[in-house]
Order: sequence, then structure tokens, then C-alpha cells
Amino acid sequence: MRIPRIYLNQPMSADAVIQLDERSAHYLANVLRFREGAELVLFNGSDHEFLGNVERLSRKSGAVLIKEVRTVDSESTLYTHLGIGLSRGERMDYAVQKSTELGVNIIQPLYTEFCEVKLDKKRELKKLEHWRHVSISACEQCGRIRPPEIREPVSLQGWLESSLECDKKFLLDQQQESVLLDAIHPASVALLIGPEGGLSDKEKALALSQGFDGLKLGARTFRTETAPVAALSLFQFLWGN
Repeated sequence: MRIPRIYLNQPMSADAVIQLDERSAHYLANVLRFREGAELVLFNGSDHEFLGNVERLSRKSGAVLIKEVRTVDSESTLYTHLGIGLSRGERMDYAVQKSTELGVNIIQPLYTEFCEVKLDKKRELKKLEHWRHVSISACEQCGRIRPPEIREPVSLQGWLESSLECDKKFLLDQQQESVLLDAIHPASVALLIGPEGGLSDKEKALALSQGFDGLKLGARTFRTETAPVAALSLFQFLWGN
């Protein structure tokens, strides 16, 4: 049986007793049916994993005794920044989950001209918390030790006009010509993907004026949740690990 991994945003060290939050305790007690003494791995966004045993566990709380600290190198050597138009429900969840598994460092949800999702501030914060939980769960499953930064939704124009300090910037668009294989090996990449309705001609022109290169991945049009999987997989194959 694979030892489960749990993310907790708190300091950890050898021989320390770590308190579980309600989410983690519920998962271990109610889903995995863990008991005292069971072995698990904790991580907190540092360069380490912390192997420990459950000392105490209930449905809402628990404690783990750390017995070993291990250095882990599971992060990609390629820094990736994903800007993606907001999409509905499971589509956005899927994009967040799979982008996390593929090593993305920053996910920036975007309001665009054809975006069908409109959120007030309260719903924005609720969605943001949900996406972060999706991302953390993906990290727990895939072996990553640093969850990506998921930022509050902003306008596409605001994002494009911010300081995107990446070696290469790509606009995924079927009407563009591919320049992927022409790129000098970058250390960092920004990727722009539109929502279900795509990007308007004006938005594409703005992206190109801000230093983005057009990128076409084959003859077929991807769904908005499939596009980051295809593009990030290629980036990792060519320039990452």
C-alpha cells in the first residue's frame, strides 16, 4: 500500500509533534480509516518530506510524530506561469489539477471578453479556496512538495500588462503558426489559454503586442481544460523534467 502524503502549511522538524487540520484528519480517519500508529508522509512546501506516525486521530483532529526528514527533488526545472480564461465547474478544476501534476508554478485565472463565468468578490474567494484545495490534493497524489500559487482572478488586459518575467511567452491559438521548436531552451515559460469561447481578435492582438508568440498544437482544437495538459506536457518534455 502506498503511504499517503498530506500537505500542512506549518513548520516541521524531526521529533516534532504536528497537529492535523480538520481536512487532513477527516481524510485519514473517515476515508482511509487510519488508526494510531499508521505511517504517513507530511510536506509543507519546503524541500523536504516528513515521515511520521499517527499519535492521535479523530474525525476532526489528530497529531503526527515526525520520525524522519527526507530531502526531495520532485519539482520541475522549468518555471511555468499559466494564464487561463475562467471556465465552468469541473473544467476549471480539471485544468488546475492536471496543471499541478505537470509542474506549473503559477495559475492565474482570467476574465476575458467571452468568459461566461462572472464572480462577485465573495464567490471569487470561495472559488480560490476550492482551487487551492484541488491543487493541494493533486500535489499529495503526484509527489510534488510545493503547491503552485493560484492567484485571484484578474482581467486579461491587467495580466498582460503586468510584469511577466518569463523567457518565452506563448498564446495558444489555432490561427497562429507554431514557434515551439524554434525557441531557445528557456528557463521559464508563460502560457495563455482562452476560456470555452476562446479569445477575441482584440485580445489576441494585445497578447502578441505584449511579447507573446503564437502557438498551434496540431490540426485539432482542444477544449480549454485539455489545452494546458497538451501544452505543458510538451514544455516539460522539451525543456523540463
